Parts: sequence; C-alpha cells; structure tokens
Amino acid sequence: MAAADGATNSPERGWLYRHRIALTASVVVALGFAWLMHVGALPVVPPPDAFEGINPWLVVLQAVLYLLALYVRAHRWAWLLEPIHPVPLRRVLTVSFIGYGALLLLPFRTGEVVRPALIRREGKLSGWAAMGTVAAERIIDGLVLSVILLVALQLAEPLSPLPDHIGDLAVPVAVIPVAAYGALAVFAAAFAAIGLFYWRRAWARHLVDATLGRLSPRLATRIAEILERLADGLGFLPRASVTARFLAATVLYYLLIAASIQLLVASVGLHPTDFARATAIMGVLHLGVLLPNAPGYFGAFQVSVYAGLAMYHPPAEVAGPGAAVVFLLYATQIGLTLLTAAAALLIEHLSPRDALAIPDGAAPPPT
Repeated sequence: MAAADGATNSPERGWLYRHRIALTASVVVALGFAWLMHVGALPVVPPPDAFEGINPWLVVLQAVLYLLALYVRAHRWAWLLEPIHPVPLRRVLTVSFIGYGALLLLPFRTGEVVRPALIRREGKLSGWAAMGTVAAERIIDGLVLSVILLVALQLAEPLSPLPDHIGDLAVPVAVIPVAAYGALAVFAAAFAAIGLFYWRRAWARHLVDATLGRLSPRLATRIAEILERLADGLGFLPRASVTARFLAATVLYYLLIAASIQLLVASVGLHPTDFARATAIMGVLHLGVLLPNAPGYFGAFQVSVYAGLAMYHPPAEVAGPGAAVVFLLYATQIGLTLLTAAAALLIEHLSPRDALAIPDGAAPPPT
C-alpha cells in the first residue's frame, strides 16, 4: 500500500496528473477559439490560392529575423541575473530556449516556472530570485510593448472608418487602441508595485497591511511576501548601464519581430507593407498572447494577427492573403521556438521530462 502511495506522489507520475485540470481547461479554450474562427470565417489553414505568388525567400528571411529576435530576448536575461549571481551566457541561452518552449507548450503560462527552476541549479541563485528577474522582465516587456504599440498606432494610417467586424466576428477593430492604453496602465501599476517593494519595502508592507490587511491579514501577508521576493529581481535597476542595455535589447527584440512581420506581409503581396503598420500588427499579436491561454497560443495568436491586419486591409484581403500571413507566421514562430528548445535540451543533456520535473513547491508560482 505504501508503494502504491509513493507511486501516486512521484514526480514521474506527476506533472500531467497534477495539472490535469489546467490541461483540460486549456483544451476547452483551444476548441473555443477554433469554433470562433470557424464561425468568424477566419481560416486556421488558408485556401491554396492564398499562397499564390508568394516569395519564399522573404519567408526564409523573416524566419532568420525571428531567430535573431529569440537570441536577443534570451541574451538580455543574463544582465538581470548578473547583480544576483552571474551565470555563463551559454547556460542562460539554453535555459531560456527550453523555457520558451515550455511556455509555448504548457497551459495558462505555467511554463514560466521552468526557467527559474532550471537556472537555480547553477547554485547560489534561488528559484525565487530567478523568478523575480522573470517577473521584472515580463512587466518591463509589457510596458515597452504598450508604448511601442501606441506609437505605431499613431504613425500608421488605418482604414477609415475602422471595420466593426474582424472577419464575421462582431468585434470592432476600434477596441485595439483602448486595449493598448489599458495594458500600459496595468503594467505601469505592476511595475510600481514591485518597485515600491524594492525601494521602500517597509513602507510598502505597511501600505498592504493598512489596506488589504483590513479585509484579510493572511492574504495581505502572503501578497507582501510574494512582492518582496519578486522585487529582488529589480536588482539591476541601480546599474544604469545594465538597465539601458536591457531596455535597448527589449526594443530591438520587438522591432526585429515587426521587421519579420513586414517581410511576411510583403511576401504574400499585401500592400501597403510599411514598418509602422507591421509594428502595430506585432504589438496587437503580443498583446493578445500575454494573457494565460491554450498551449501554443492557439487561437489567441491567430485572432490577434487577424485583428492587426484588419486595421489596415479590407476584409477580402484579410481572409485571403492575410490568412497566409497568419498561417506562416504561426508556423515559423512556433516551429522555430520548439526547434531551439529541442536543441537546447540536447546541449544540456536533458529530456523533456527532466526539464518539466518540477515538484510542487520546488519553484515559485508563475506570474
């Protein structure tokens, strides 16, 4: 009987069983998005004539730009870790690529814990400290992305009037700027929260106790502890050179993605294809996949790109050549992310099971 209990609680049995509810819910979300795209006449797989006249070399070049963007995204994490505990760049890159693959495959962004859990094996770097850098990275990403999107929306001339549908879905395209401002406010508030715990920890804890603590002292204590631990990830901020490099790399990452989208839009013959429009489409895409969603970002990815295209192209083009853009962008980004993750697993001599063998409580919760 004891052996049976041990098998029940073993990490091997573990991950799928412990996360069965999240996995089931994510499948339901994916099916819901598939149904929405079906009723909205937004094809997941475009018709063959959508690929007519496509320039394959531009598709290849956009894939190269995406790989470069992945490298920039991974490299910058080393600068956040350095003030806590320096980690060799090769290790940072391989763990980052494995983490991006896990984030892609696991439901509701539970893959966020993989990077901190793997990098802490380096020693002298706790999972919480590493998770703090990931949280800081995510929040700054959201701030930078929101600003870039709002600037692009000002520079790129949209259709006039903006469509009140995306495909056959009764979703007005005008909601996109509102969402961008909302995202900027949310990420600014999140940065202010952990920044307050970084610079004024005692005062911030008192503020939480005086507000949330009146409703639930236990919850207030728990939230304050989490924010304190995550605030440790802001250790790079006093180093102006590190902060400047990280911000510059973040902007470069997003602009490389935008350039890859511009090439892909041009490859299928959609015009106009200027950089401002491509940057706006990039911003809508990344805003759409920020929230927890199905594995592979399925559904949220496609609908977000369709929404971005709908700001600048008439419905017939969005459902025709635009469908080829959505399909190729999804195939290249998902495929290359998984390929780099597989290569990193080989370099680290890890199996996918080893990479995901994170017992409950061994890593901080995802943000």
